[in-house]
Amino acid sequence: MAAVAASLAQHSNAATIDLSWYAPNATSINNLTQVMTGPGFYGWSYTNSQVPADEYGIYNWCNMPHVRKTEYKVPSSEYKLQYVEVIHRHHKRTVYAANSFPVESYPWNCDDEELLYYGQPKFGNKSTPVHWQGYQSPTNPFIPSGFLGTCQFPQITAAGLEDSWQHGQDLYGVYHDLLGFLPDGASEKVSFRVTQNVITSEVAGMVINGMFNTQNDVPLLVEAKGYDSLEPTYSCNISSNLFKSIQSGTNWTAHLAAAASLYSTLDGMSGVSPTDARFHESFDHYYDNLSARQCHCKPLPCKLVNGVNSTTCIDQNIADEVYRLGQYEYSYIYRDDPRSLAASATSYGVWIGELTTHIRDFINGTRDVIYRHNVAHDGSLSRLLSILQLDVMVWPGMGSEVVFELYKKDTSTSPTSTATSSSASGYYIRVLWKGQVLRSSNPSLGLMDMVPLETVLGYFDGLVGVGSSLVLGKCDGSIPV
Repeated sequence: MAAVAASLAQHSNAATIDLSWYAPNATSINNLTQVMTGPGFYGWSYTNSQVPADEYGIYNWCNMPHVRKTEYKVPSSEYKLQYVEVIHRHHKRTVYAANSFPVESYPWNCDDEELLYYGQPKFGNKSTPVHWQGYQSPTNPFIPSGFLGTCQFPQITAAGLEDSWQHGQDLYGVYHDLLGFLPDGASEKVSFRVTQNVITSEVAGMVINGMFNTQNDVPLLVEAKGYDSLEPTYSCNISSNLFKSIQSGTNWTAHLAAAASLYSTLDGMSGVSPTDARFHESFDHYYDNLSARQCHCKPLPCKLVNGVNSTTCIDQNIADEVYRLGQYEYSYIYRDDPRSLAASATSYGVWIGELTTHIRDFINGTRDVIYRHNVAHDGSLSRLLSILQLDVMVWPGMGSEVVFELYKKDTSTSPTSTATSSSASGYYIRVLWKGQVLRSSNPSLGLMDMVPLETVLGYFDGLVGVGSSLVLGKCDGSIPV
Protein backbone atom coordinates (compact mmCIF):
# COMPACT_ATOMS: atom_id res chain seq x y z
CA MET A 1 0.00 0.00 0.00
CA ALA A 2 2.81 2.43 0.89
CA ALA A 3 4.53 1.77 -2.42
CA VAL A 4 1.29 2.41 -4.30
CA ALA A 5 0.70 5.65 -2.40
CA ALA A 6 4.26 6.81 -3.08
CA SER A 7 3.96 6.19 -6.80
CA LEU A 8 0.64 8.00 -6.98
CA ALA A 9 2.08 11.02 -5.20
CA GLN A 10 4.09 11.77 -8.33
CA HIS A 11 3.03 12.94 -11.78
CA SER A 12 2.37 9.40 -12.92
CA ASN A 13 2.99 8.89 -16.65
CA ALA A 14 3.07 12.68 -17.07
CA ALA A 15 5.40 12.47 -20.04
CA THR A 16 2.94 10.36 -22.02
CA ILE A 17 -0.24 12.23 -21.12
CA ASP A 18 -1.58 14.81 -23.55
CA LEU A 19 -2.55 18.03 -21.74
CA SER A 20 -3.62 19.82 -24.93
CA TRP A 21 -7.04 21.24 -25.67
CA TYR A 22 -9.12 19.28 -28.17
CA ALA A 23 -12.25 20.63 -29.83
CA PRO A 24 -15.62 19.09 -28.99
CA ASN A 25 -17.67 17.29 -31.61
CA ALA A 26 -19.25 19.44 -34.30
CA THR A 27 -23.01 19.26 -33.68
CA SER A 28 -26.11 21.40 -34.10
CA ILE A 29 -25.38 22.79 -30.63
CA ASN A 30 -22.23 24.65 -31.68
CA ASN A 31 -23.18 25.35 -35.31
CA LEU A 32 -24.41 28.95 -35.38
CA THR A 33 -26.24 28.55 -38.68
CA GLN A 34 -28.29 25.65 -37.31
CA VAL A 35 -28.79 27.47 -34.02
CA MET A 36 -30.29 30.47 -35.80
CA THR A 37 -32.46 28.53 -38.23
CA GLY A 38 -33.80 25.90 -35.81
CA PRO A 39 -36.50 24.76 -35.58
CA GLY A 40 -37.32 23.32 -32.18
CA PHE A 41 -34.89 22.21 -29.55
CA TYR A 42 -33.23 18.93 -30.52
CA GLY A 43 -35.99 16.84 -28.93
CA TRP A 44 -34.85 17.86 -25.45
CA SER A 45 -37.19 18.72 -22.59
CA TYR A 46 -37.68 22.10 -20.95
CA THR A 47 -41.16 21.72 -19.56
CA ASN A 48 -41.21 18.78 -17.14
CA SER A 49 -39.03 17.02 -14.58
CA GLN A 50 -40.33 13.65 -15.73
CA VAL A 51 -39.64 11.80 -18.99
CA PRO A 52 -40.96 8.39 -20.05
CA ALA A 53 -38.82 5.52 -18.80
CA ASP A 54 -37.81 4.54 -22.32
CA GLU A 55 -36.54 8.08 -22.98
CA TYR A 56 -34.53 8.45 -19.76
CA GLY A 57 -31.10 9.76 -20.59
CA ILE A 58 -32.17 12.52 -22.96
CA TYR A 59 -31.21 16.05 -22.01
CA ASN A 60 -33.82 17.44 -19.62
CA TRP A 61 -33.07 20.96 -18.42
CA CYS A 62 -35.57 20.71 -15.56
CA ASN A 63 -34.18 17.46 -14.13
CA MET A 64 -31.11 15.99 -15.78
CA PRO A 65 -30.63 12.23 -15.96
CA HIS A 66 -28.36 10.83 -13.27
CA VAL A 67 -27.16 7.54 -11.82
CA ARG A 68 -30.03 5.17 -11.05
CA LYS A 69 -30.49 1.40 -10.94
CA THR A 70 -32.52 1.06 -14.13
CA GLU A 71 -29.71 2.25 -16.40
CA TYR A 72 -26.61 1.69 -14.26
CA LYS A 73 -24.03 -0.62 -15.80
CA VAL A 74 -22.33 -2.73 -13.13
CA PRO A 75 -18.67 -3.38 -14.03
CA SER A 76 -17.38 -6.90 -14.36
CA SER A 77 -16.72 -8.75 -11.11
CA GLU A 78 -12.94 -8.29 -11.32
CA TYR A 79 -13.40 -4.62 -10.38
CA LYS A 80 -14.21 -3.73 -6.78
CA LEU A 81 -15.59 -0.27 -6.00
CA GLN A 82 -13.40 1.58 -3.50
CA TYR A 83 -14.37 5.25 -3.43
CA VAL A 84 -17.02 7.54 -4.97
CA GLU A 85 -17.15 11.32 -5.32
CA VAL A 86 -20.26 12.99 -6.71
CA ILE A 87 -20.71 16.59 -7.77
CA HIS A 88 -24.09 17.76 -8.93
CA ARG A 89 -25.87 21.00 -9.68
CA HIS A 90 -28.74 21.99 -7.41
CA HIS A 91 -32.26 21.15 -8.60
CA LYS A 92 -34.87 23.44 -10.09
CA ARG A 93 -35.55 26.79 -8.49
CA THR A 94 -37.23 30.13 -8.91
CA VAL A 95 -35.63 32.77 -11.09
CA TYR A 96 -32.76 34.80 -9.70
CA ALA A 97 -33.96 38.31 -8.91
CA ALA A 98 -31.36 39.73 -11.29
CA ASN A 99 -32.89 37.69 -14.12
CA SER A 100 -36.45 38.90 -13.55
CA PHE A 101 -38.04 41.42 -15.89
CA PRO A 102 -38.57 44.97 -14.56
CA VAL A 103 -42.27 44.21 -14.06
CA GLU A 104 -43.43 40.61 -14.16
CA SER A 105 -46.83 39.67 -15.49
CA TYR A 106 -47.81 37.40 -12.55
CA PRO A 107 -46.62 36.60 -9.01
CA TRP A 108 -44.70 33.48 -8.01
CA ASN A 109 -45.77 31.97 -4.69
CA CYS A 110 -44.02 29.27 -2.65
CA ASP A 111 -46.58 28.53 0.05
CA ASP A 112 -46.18 24.80 -0.58
CA GLU A 113 -42.81 24.60 1.20
CA GLU A 114 -40.86 25.87 4.19
CA LEU A 115 -37.35 27.29 4.20
CA LEU A 116 -35.94 26.62 7.66
CA TYR A 117 -33.50 29.20 8.99
CA TYR A 118 -32.34 28.92 12.59
CA GLY A 119 -29.32 28.25 14.75
CA GLN A 120 -28.85 26.55 18.07
CA PRO A 121 -25.95 25.70 20.40
CA LYS A 122 -24.62 22.16 20.22
CA PHE A 123 -25.09 21.95 23.98
CA GLY A 124 -27.72 23.71 26.03
CA ASN A 125 -31.07 25.18 25.08
CA LYS A 126 -32.66 24.20 21.79
CA SER A 127 -34.14 26.44 19.15
CA THR A 128 -37.69 26.29 17.87
CA PRO A 129 -37.61 25.35 14.18
CA VAL A 130 -38.61 28.46 12.27
CA HIS A 131 -39.11 29.09 8.57
CA TRP A 132 -39.28 32.12 6.34
CA GLN A 133 -42.70 33.20 5.14
CA GLY A 134 -42.59 35.52 2.17
CA TYR A 135 -44.38 38.77 2.89
CA GLN A 136 -45.12 42.07 1.20
CA SER A 137 -46.21 44.85 3.55
CA PRO A 138 -49.37 46.59 2.31
CA THR A 139 -48.08 49.90 3.69
CA ASN A 140 -44.60 49.71 2.15
CA PRO A 141 -44.62 52.12 -0.81
CA PHE A 142 -41.39 50.65 -2.22
CA ILE A 143 -42.34 47.73 -4.45
CA PRO A 144 -39.51 45.45 -5.60
CA SER A 145 -39.02 45.03 -9.32
CA GLY A 146 -39.35 41.62 -10.91
CA PHE A 147 -41.45 38.77 -9.54
CA LEU A 148 -43.72 39.42 -6.60
CA GLY A 149 -45.10 36.68 -4.37
CA THR A 150 -44.05 34.64 -1.36
CA CYS A 151 -40.93 33.03 -2.86
CA GLN A 152 -37.34 34.01 -2.41
CA PHE A 153 -35.53 34.70 -5.66
CA PRO A 154 -33.82 32.31 -5.81
CA GLN A 155 -35.00 29.33 -3.79
CA ILE A 156 -35.37 25.67 -4.60
CA THR A 157 -39.07 25.12 -5.25
CA ALA A 158 -41.15 22.35 -3.69
CA ALA A 159 -40.92 20.45 -6.97
CA GLY A 160 -37.15 20.97 -6.98
CA LEU A 161 -36.96 19.63 -3.44
CA GLU A 162 -38.84 16.51 -4.51
CA ASP A 163 -36.43 16.06 -7.42
CA SER A 164 -33.57 16.40 -4.93
CA TRP A 165 -35.04 13.71 -2.67
CA GLN A 166 -35.48 11.36 -5.63
CA HIS A 167 -31.90 12.04 -6.69
CA GLY A 168 -30.76 10.86 -3.27
CA GLN A 169 -33.00 7.79 -3.47
CA ASP A 170 -31.57 6.87 -6.87
CA LEU A 171 -27.97 7.21 -5.71
CA TYR A 172 -28.66 5.09 -2.64
CA GLY A 173 -30.44 2.55 -4.82
CA VAL A 174 -27.25 2.06 -6.81
CA TYR A 175 -24.45 2.46 -4.27
CA HIS A 176 -26.22 0.74 -1.36
CA ASP A 177 -28.94 -1.54 -2.66
CA LEU A 178 -27.33 -2.65 -5.93
CA LEU A 179 -23.62 -2.56 -5.06
CA GLY A 180 -23.66 -2.87 -1.27
CA PHE A 181 -21.10 -0.09 -1.07
CA LEU A 182 -22.68 2.63 1.08
CA PRO A 183 -23.35 2.15 4.80
CA ASP A 184 -26.94 1.82 5.96
CA GLY A 185 -26.94 5.28 7.52
CA ALA A 186 -25.18 8.61 7.28
CA SER A 187 -21.91 8.09 9.13
CA GLU A 188 -18.32 9.26 9.21
CA LYS A 189 -17.77 7.28 6.02
CA VAL A 190 -19.86 9.78 4.02
CA SER A 191 -19.42 13.52 3.63
CA PHE A 192 -21.55 16.28 2.13
CA ARG A 193 -20.41 19.69 0.97
CA VAL A 194 -22.28 22.80 -0.21
CA THR A 195 -21.51 26.35 -1.31
CA GLN A 196 -22.27 29.63 0.44
CA ASN A 197 -25.43 29.92 -1.66
CA VAL A 198 -28.26 28.59 0.52
CA ILE A 199 -29.99 26.85 -2.38
CA THR A 200 -27.31 24.14 -2.30
CA SER A 201 -28.08 23.47 1.38
CA GLU A 202 -31.79 23.31 0.57
CA VAL A 203 -31.00 20.55 -1.92
CA ALA A 204 -28.50 18.71 0.30
CA GLY A 205 -31.01 18.18 3.10
CA MET A 206 -33.43 16.48 0.73
CA VAL A 207 -30.70 14.40 -0.93
CA ILE A 208 -29.50 13.11 2.45
CA ASN A 209 -33.01 12.17 3.54
CA GLY A 210 -33.61 10.49 0.18
CA MET A 211 -30.44 8.46 0.67
CA PHE A 212 -30.49 7.60 4.36
CA ASN A 213 -34.08 8.28 5.49
CA THR A 214 -32.83 10.32 8.44
CA GLN A 215 -33.80 13.57 10.08
CA ASN A 216 -30.78 13.52 12.40
CA ASP A 217 -28.31 16.36 12.17
CA VAL A 218 -25.81 15.91 9.34
CA PRO A 219 -22.98 18.43 8.90
CA LEU A 220 -22.57 20.20 5.57
CA LEU A 221 -19.03 21.29 4.81
CA VAL A 222 -18.82 24.86 3.50
CA GLU A 223 -15.82 27.05 2.74
CA ALA A 224 -15.50 30.76 3.46
CA LYS A 225 -17.20 33.26 1.21
CA GLY A 226 -14.83 34.53 -1.44
CA TYR A 227 -12.50 31.52 -1.09
CA ASP A 228 -14.79 28.61 -1.92
CA SER A 229 -13.36 26.18 -4.47
CA LEU A 230 -16.67 24.39 -5.06
CA GLU A 231 -18.69 27.27 -6.51
CA PRO A 232 -15.91 28.62 -7.18
CA THR A 233 -15.41 32.11 -5.72
CA TYR A 234 -11.68 32.36 -5.09
CA SER A 235 -9.91 35.15 -6.97
CA CYS A 236 -8.01 34.18 -10.13
CA ASN A 237 -7.18 37.09 -12.42
CA ILE A 238 -5.80 34.90 -15.19
CA SER A 239 -9.01 32.88 -15.37
CA SER A 240 -11.22 35.98 -15.21
CA ASN A 241 -9.26 37.62 -18.01
CA LEU A 242 -9.36 34.47 -20.14
CA PHE A 243 -13.14 34.14 -19.78
CA LYS A 244 -13.56 37.85 -20.56
CA SER A 245 -11.46 37.49 -23.68
CA ILE A 246 -13.48 34.45 -24.77
CA GLN A 247 -16.70 36.47 -24.43
CA SER A 248 -15.49 39.34 -26.58
CA GLY A 249 -14.26 39.85 -30.11
CA THR A 250 -15.92 38.98 -33.39
CA ASN A 251 -16.22 35.23 -32.73
CA TRP A 252 -18.39 35.95 -29.70
CA THR A 253 -20.33 38.97 -30.93
CA ALA A 254 -21.29 37.18 -34.16
CA HIS A 255 -24.11 35.29 -32.48
CA LEU A 256 -25.32 38.39 -30.62
CA ALA A 257 -25.47 40.30 -33.91
CA ALA A 258 -27.28 37.41 -35.60
CA ALA A 259 -29.87 37.49 -32.80
CA ALA A 260 -30.57 41.24 -33.03
CA SER A 261 -34.17 40.77 -34.16
CA LEU A 262 -34.78 38.21 -31.38
CA TYR A 263 -33.42 40.65 -28.82
CA SER A 264 -35.75 43.34 -30.16
CA THR A 265 -38.73 41.02 -29.75
CA LEU A 266 -37.73 39.94 -26.25
CA ASP A 267 -37.04 43.49 -25.09
CA GLY A 268 -40.36 44.70 -26.45
CA MET A 269 -42.31 42.05 -24.57
CA SER A 270 -40.31 42.01 -21.33
CA GLY A 271 -39.80 45.71 -20.77
CA VAL A 272 -36.04 45.18 -20.48
CA SER A 273 -34.14 48.19 -21.79
CA PRO A 274 -32.08 47.54 -24.93
CA THR A 275 -29.22 49.27 -23.11
CA ASP A 276 -29.30 46.86 -20.14
CA ALA A 277 -25.91 45.19 -20.55
CA ARG A 278 -26.77 42.33 -18.19
CA PHE A 279 -29.43 41.03 -20.56
CA HIS A 280 -27.50 41.71 -23.75
CA GLU A 281 -23.95 40.52 -23.14
CA SER A 282 -25.26 36.96 -23.40
CA PHE A 283 -28.57 35.10 -23.34
CA ASP A 284 -28.05 33.95 -19.75
CA HIS A 285 -30.72 36.20 -18.19
CA TYR A 286 -33.45 35.58 -20.74
CA TYR A 287 -32.66 31.85 -20.72
CA ASP A 288 -32.97 31.59 -16.94
CA ASN A 289 -36.18 33.62 -16.81
CA LEU A 290 -38.02 31.60 -19.46
CA SER A 291 -36.72 28.15 -18.53
CA ALA A 292 -37.56 28.56 -14.82
CA ARG A 293 -41.16 29.34 -15.75
CA GLN A 294 -41.47 26.39 -18.09
CA CYS A 295 -39.94 23.91 -15.65
CA HIS A 296 -42.74 24.87 -13.24
CA CYS A 297 -45.51 24.78 -15.86
CA LYS A 298 -45.96 28.54 -15.70
CA PRO A 299 -47.01 30.44 -18.82
CA LEU A 300 -44.48 32.26 -20.93
CA PRO A 301 -44.74 36.02 -20.34
CA CYS A 302 -46.88 38.48 -22.26
CA LYS A 303 -46.32 42.13 -22.98
CA LEU A 304 -47.83 44.42 -20.36
CA VAL A 305 -49.96 47.30 -21.61
CA ASN A 306 -50.95 49.75 -18.86
CA GLY A 307 -50.03 47.08 -16.33
CA VAL A 308 -52.29 44.44 -17.90
CA ASN A 309 -51.26 41.36 -19.87
CA SER A 310 -51.81 41.77 -23.60
CA THR A 311 -52.25 39.02 -26.15
CA THR A 312 -48.72 39.62 -27.48
CA CYS A 313 -46.72 36.91 -25.78
CA ILE A 314 -43.44 35.06 -26.02
CA ASP A 315 -44.29 31.77 -27.71
CA GLN A 316 -42.50 28.44 -27.71
CA ASN A 317 -40.62 29.16 -30.93
CA ILE A 318 -39.11 32.28 -29.36
CA ALA A 319 -38.25 30.41 -26.16
CA ASP A 320 -36.64 27.58 -28.15
CA GLU A 321 -34.45 30.07 -29.99
CA VAL A 322 -33.30 31.52 -26.66
CA TYR A 323 -32.51 27.99 -25.42
CA ARG A 324 -30.55 27.12 -28.56
CA LEU A 325 -28.50 30.31 -28.22
CA GLY A 326 -27.85 29.64 -24.54
CA GLN A 327 -26.58 26.16 -25.33
CA TYR A 328 -24.40 27.60 -28.10
CA GLU A 329 -22.89 30.06 -25.63
CA TYR A 330 -22.02 27.43 -23.04
CA SER A 331 -20.38 25.22 -25.64
CA TYR A 332 -18.44 28.20 -26.96
CA ILE A 333 -17.30 29.48 -23.54
CA TYR A 334 -16.34 26.16 -21.99
CA ARG A 335 -15.30 23.96 -24.91
CA ASP A 336 -15.17 25.51 -28.40
CA ASP A 337 -12.68 28.25 -27.63
CA PRO A 338 -9.13 26.86 -27.19
CA ARG A 339 -8.60 29.16 -24.20
CA SER A 340 -11.42 27.43 -22.30
CA LEU A 341 -9.21 24.67 -20.88
CA ALA A 342 -6.78 27.08 -19.21
CA ALA A 343 -9.61 29.33 -18.04
CA SER A 344 -11.43 26.42 -16.39
CA ALA A 345 -8.34 24.67 -15.04
CA THR A 346 -7.27 27.79 -13.17
CA SER A 347 -10.72 28.72 -11.85
CA TYR A 348 -11.62 25.14 -10.87
CA GLY A 349 -8.16 23.73 -10.28
CA VAL A 350 -8.40 23.88 -6.50
CA TRP A 351 -11.45 21.60 -6.48
CA ILE A 352 -9.66 19.24 -8.88
CA GLY A 353 -6.72 19.18 -6.47
CA GLU A 354 -9.09 18.34 -3.64
CA LEU A 355 -10.57 15.47 -5.65
CA THR A 356 -7.16 13.96 -6.39
CA THR A 357 -6.12 14.43 -2.75
CA HIS A 358 -9.26 12.60 -1.60
CA ILE A 359 -8.39 9.69 -3.87
CA ARG A 360 -4.78 9.56 -2.73
CA ASP A 361 -5.77 9.84 0.93
CA PHE A 362 -8.18 6.95 0.54
CA ILE A 363 -5.54 4.75 -1.09
CA ASN A 364 -2.88 5.48 1.51
CA GLY A 365 -5.39 4.96 4.33
CA THR A 366 -5.23 8.42 5.93
CA ARG A 367 -8.98 9.00 5.61
CA ASP A 368 -11.92 6.63 6.02
CA VAL A 369 -14.45 8.53 3.90
CA ILE A 370 -15.64 6.34 1.01
CA TYR A 371 -18.32 8.66 -0.41
CA ARG A 372 -18.26 12.43 -0.89
CA HIS A 373 -21.14 14.43 -2.29
CA ASN A 374 -20.86 18.04 -3.48
CA VAL A 375 -23.92 20.18 -4.28
CA ALA A 376 -22.86 22.99 -6.56
CA HIS A 377 -23.88 25.16 -9.53
CA ASP A 378 -23.92 25.22 -13.32
CA GLY A 379 -20.64 27.17 -13.33
CA SER A 380 -19.08 24.41 -11.22
CA LEU A 381 -20.17 21.61 -13.54
CA SER A 382 -19.33 23.61 -16.67
CA ARG A 383 -15.75 24.16 -15.56
CA LEU A 384 -15.36 20.52 -14.57
CA LEU A 385 -16.74 19.33 -17.93
CA SER A 386 -14.41 21.79 -19.63
CA ILE A 387 -11.40 20.32 -17.81
CA LEU A 388 -12.55 16.80 -18.70
CA GLN A 389 -13.01 18.04 -22.30
CA LEU A 390 -16.50 16.61 -22.71
CA ASP A 391 -17.03 15.64 -26.35
CA VAL A 392 -20.47 17.29 -26.65
CA MET A 393 -20.76 20.28 -24.34
CA VAL A 394 -24.15 21.43 -23.07
CA TRP A 395 -25.38 23.85 -20.43
CA PRO A 396 -25.59 21.61 -17.32
CA GLY A 397 -29.27 21.53 -16.44
CA MET A 398 -30.91 21.22 -13.04
CA GLY A 399 -29.53 18.25 -11.11
CA SER A 400 -26.67 17.64 -13.58
CA GLU A 401 -24.25 15.13 -12.12
CA VAL A 402 -20.68 13.94 -12.60
CA VAL A 403 -19.58 10.85 -10.65
CA PHE A 404 -16.00 9.70 -10.13
CA GLU A 405 -15.77 6.00 -9.24
CA LEU A 406 -12.47 4.51 -8.05
CA TYR A 407 -12.08 0.77 -8.62
CA LYS A 408 -9.40 -1.75 -7.75
CA LYS A 409 -8.89 -4.66 -10.08
CA ASP A 410 -8.56 -8.17 -8.74
CA THR A 411 -5.66 -9.54 -10.77
CA SER A 412 -6.40 -13.10 -9.69
CA THR A 413 -9.46 -13.20 -11.94
CA SER A 414 -9.36 -13.51 -15.69
CA PRO A 415 -9.47 -10.13 -17.48
CA THR A 416 -12.85 -9.35 -19.02
CA SER A 417 -12.85 -5.57 -18.81
CA THR A 418 -13.13 -2.96 -21.51
CA ALA A 419 -10.15 -1.03 -20.15
CA THR A 420 -7.77 -0.17 -23.00
CA SER A 421 -4.60 -0.06 -20.88
CA SER A 422 -3.42 -1.52 -17.60
CA SER A 423 -2.75 0.28 -14.33
CA ALA A 424 0.51 -0.32 -12.49
CA SER A 425 -1.21 0.41 -9.21
CA GLY A 426 -4.23 -1.77 -9.97
CA TYR A 427 -6.59 1.20 -9.56
CA TYR A 428 -8.94 2.52 -12.25
CA ILE A 429 -11.29 5.45 -12.63
CA ARG A 430 -14.71 5.47 -14.24
CA VAL A 431 -16.43 8.83 -14.78
CA LEU A 432 -20.19 9.05 -15.28
CA TRP A 433 -22.05 12.00 -16.79
CA LYS A 434 -25.85 11.89 -17.01
CA GLY A 435 -25.60 8.39 -15.54
CA GLN A 436 -23.49 7.06 -18.42
CA VAL A 437 -19.77 6.83 -19.10
CA LEU A 438 -18.34 10.22 -20.02
CA ARG A 439 -16.44 10.55 -23.29
CA SER A 440 -13.62 13.07 -23.49
CA SER A 441 -12.26 14.60 -26.69
CA ASN A 442 -8.77 14.36 -25.18
CA PRO A 443 -7.15 11.13 -26.45
CA SER A 444 -5.40 10.45 -23.14
CA LEU A 445 -8.80 10.22 -21.43
CA GLY A 446 -11.14 9.08 -24.22
CA LEU A 447 -14.07 7.00 -23.04
CA MET A 448 -13.58 7.24 -19.29
CA ASP A 449 -14.47 3.64 -18.54
CA MET A 450 -11.79 2.10 -16.31
CA VAL A 451 -9.02 4.50 -17.20
CA PRO A 452 -5.82 3.70 -15.27
CA LEU A 453 -5.66 5.90 -12.19
CA GLU A 454 -2.13 6.98 -13.10
CA THR A 455 -3.46 8.46 -16.34
CA VAL A 456 -6.24 10.43 -14.66
CA LEU A 457 -3.98 11.71 -11.89
CA GLY A 458 -1.28 12.55 -14.39
CA TYR A 459 -3.74 14.56 -16.47
CA PHE A 460 -5.13 16.49 -13.51
CA ASP A 461 -1.69 16.97 -11.94
CA GLY A 462 -0.31 18.22 -15.22
CA LEU A 463 -3.00 20.91 -15.40
CA VAL A 464 -3.25 22.01 -11.75
CA GLY A 465 -0.37 20.35 -9.89
CA VAL A 466 -0.47 17.70 -7.17
CA GLY A 467 -3.07 18.92 -4.69
CA SER A 468 -3.60 22.03 -6.92
CA SER A 469 -0.02 23.17 -6.18
CA LEU A 470 0.21 25.05 -9.50
CA VAL A 471 -3.06 26.95 -9.30
CA LEU A 472 -2.01 29.92 -7.19
CA GLY A 473 1.01 30.56 -9.39
CA LYS A 474 -1.05 30.22 -12.55
CA CYS A 475 -3.71 32.55 -11.17
CA ASP A 476 -1.25 35.31 -10.28
CA GLY A 477 0.72 34.90 -13.51
CA SER A 478 3.98 33.68 -11.98
CA ILE A 479 3.49 30.28 -13.70
CA PRO A 480 2.50 30.19 -17.40
CA VAL A 481 -0.93 28.67 -18.04
